[in-house]
Amino acid sequence: MASTSLGCLHGSIPANIISLSTLSYLNLTSNCLTGQIPHEIGSLQSLTTLDLSFNNLTGHIPASIGNLTVLTTLLIHYNMVVGPIPKELGSLNVLSKLGQRENQIKGPIPLELGNLTTLNTLLLYKNQITGSIPSELGNLLNLQIMDMSQNQISNSIPASLGNLTKIERLALHENRITNSIPKEIGNLLSGSLPTEFENLTGLVGLALSFNSLSGYLPTNICICGSLKFLHASSNMFDGPIPVSLKTCTTLVQLSLFNNKLTGDISQHFGVYPQLELISLVSNRLSGHISPNWGECRQLEVLHIAKNMIMGQIPPALSKLSNLRELKLYSNHLSGEIPQEIGQLRNLYSLNLSRNEISGSIPSLVSKLSNLVYLDLSGNSLSGSIPNELGDCITLQSLKINNNNLTGNLPAAIGNLASLQIMLDVSNHKLSGGLPLQLEKLDMLEYLLSHNMFSGSIPPSLTSLGSLSTFDVSYNNLEGSIPAGRLLQNASVNWFLHNKGLCGNLSGLQPCYSTQLSGRQKRKLLSLVLPVALVVCSTIIATIVILEEGAITHGRDMFSVWNFDGKLAFDDIIRATENFNDKYVIGMGGCGKVYKALLQDGQLVAVKKLHQTEESNDKGIFSCEMEILSQIRQRSIVKLYGFCSHPTYNFLVYENDELAKELDWEKRSTLVKDVAQAVSYLHHDCNQPIIHRDITINNILLDSTFKAYVSDFGTARILKSDSSNWISCFGVELSYTSAVTENVAFSCLQASPQARPTMHEAYQTLIHHQSSSSLPRNFSSITLDEQ
Repeated sequence: MASTSLGCLHGSIPANIISLSTLSYLNLTSNCLTGQIPHEIGSLQSLTTLDLSFNNLTGHIPASIGNLTVLTTLLIHYNMVVGPIPKELGSLNVLSKLGQRENQIKGPIPLELGNLTTLNTLLLYKNQITGSIPSELGNLLNLQIMDMSQNQISNSIPASLGNLTKIERLALHENRITNSIPKEIGNLLSGSLPTEFENLTGLVGLALSFNSLSGYLPTNICICGSLKFLHASSNMFDGPIPVSLKTCTTLVQLSLFNNKLTGDISQHFGVYPQLELISLVSNRLSGHISPNWGECRQLEVLHIAKNMIMGQIPPALSKLSNLRELKLYSNHLSGEIPQEIGQLRNLYSLNLSRNEISGSIPSLVSKLSNLVYLDLSGNSLSGSIPNELGDCITLQSLKINNNNLTGNLPAAIGNLASLQIMLDVSNHKLSGGLPLQLEKLDMLEYLLSHNMFSGSIPPSLTSLGSLSTFDVSYNNLEGSIPAGRLLQNASVNWFLHNKGLCGNLSGLQPCYSTQLSGRQKRKLLSLVLPVALVVCSTIIATIVILEEGAITHGRDMFSVWNFDGKLAFDDIIRATENFNDKYVIGMGGCGKVYKALLQDGQLVAVKKLHQTEESNDKGIFSCEMEILSQIRQRSIVKLYGFCSHPTYNFLVYENDELAKELDWEKRSTLVKDVAQAVSYLHHDCNQPIIHRDITINNILLDSTFKAYVSDFGTARILKSDSSNWISCFGVELSYTSAVTENVAFSCLQASPQARPTMHEAYQTLIHHQSSSSLPRNFSSITLDEQ
């Protein structure tokens, strides 16, 4: 006897093994042997057992093995043996076990194997065997196990296999067998199972999966109670579950997925003390999930997805302490997820998606310490996402999308360090900001769309090196898209339909852009500005030069000039966090506009001016501010104050927000307000002022739709004796310096000289609502009329 199994032998089997002429038992399994099986091994005439499994042997099976006439066991599993099965093996008259599984054996099964009448086990699966099953194998009357699955066997199953009355396990799946199963054994890859199949009373295992079998499964397939393994998945079986399976307490594995089976699942199954796996996915089963499944204490896999199951998930399933996979998706389950589900401590995968489950996500899901896949999507779950979900630290995929969840995305989600496949919380009513803790998750896919998330995208998310998808569309996010390889090269569809996201992606507005298309400008005529963007106020270039002593008048030029006694320099600095860019609401040629909420609740707009030669002249700047601060006209935005500082200058304006559509009557009123304001600047100020930039961008509305003229960033004060002192000027000024009068909204005369002054236009609007200066609604006026 020689046995070196589980050893560390290397090299090849030596040819001089022939010298061991009296050797009866040779076991060389689980070593690192290479090379071919020497033909000299056929000279060991006393050998009864030859086991060469689990090595790296190559070459052919030597025909000389047929000389070992007393051999009872021949096993060559899990090697790299090639070539055909030698016909000489048919001479092994006392052979009981022949195993050559998982090699690279080719060619047909030799007819001579039919001579092995003492054979009880024949294992040839997972090779490259071709041809037909020889009818001579029907002579193997003692055969109990025959597995020829996963080969390339073709043609029909011979009827002679019906003689194998002792067969317990017959596996022919994943071949190319055709035609009907002969009634003598009742089996095959297409056609129906014959009723004679029920005669296999000692059947322990049957594998028919991945074929084209149809018809009913035999009613009495487990009539004698010996069946342990039934695999008939991915066929076309229809009809009910076999009645005999309800009392088949010997069942260990039952796989019938992807068929057309019907019936009430609660009536066709019983209690199975040894059952480890049951898969009924993709059938047409109805009924409800029986609490009896909770008595199958050895159950590890319970798959009943994609059927028509109704009712609630029974709390009794919590008794399945060994359960690793629970898949009930795509049914009509209702009610709440039982809290008891938290007792399934070994659960690896939980999929309850696409049902009608309601209630909240149970907090005890945090007890599922081994959970890797969680899918609760497509239900009617409500409430908030429990913080306890962050305790499932082994999760790799979390899908809870398409429910009715509200509240914030918990920061505890950042604890899911193993999450590397997907986080999908899309299509909810989640609000608040995106938690910074998401930066801890180096995952493959973020799906956060169709919620109400607000704030900005945390810049730290750009550090996620494995991120492949970051869909935050249809939210209320704003601000710039953080710089980074992924987000800067991302699909614009990930960011669409938000409150104000901007960036360099094609199809997304650039950050801080003030450029408007013609279409956008026309839209602004009929829509109220959502945020009152107060832009550049008063840098006056041509102001009357004041004497040096009159510039300051004792004022403190390093603090806000308090016109109403309420504003203070420190309030502005505190409200904008020392002019932090996150408060920027607009940019222009003169500087940036910041939104500031003061401590008393007052909302103001602060214009921080760019440093220029003129703005650095404190005398000119102070004089301009003093004149502008004296403007008190109800249609002009109020200037609260200003600050002149060695580092920066800024102006403080009132601010407001609204968002409603304007009808024609309101628009007509707005025109009068604007005309009144411009007329006041031209005719009623002590120092006449030309605005120079009357556009829709600089007309602001309060909550009562009162129009205010703002933005004096390009305005200039004219001398009273100037020959160019006028009401207003046309666009020709910037090209020809010829000052002409025009009225932007009430006159469309082609010749500038023919236009009325703004004072005349305003008086016309006040006293002659239907005068010829406004012959009809703006919508019908064309610019080419004479």
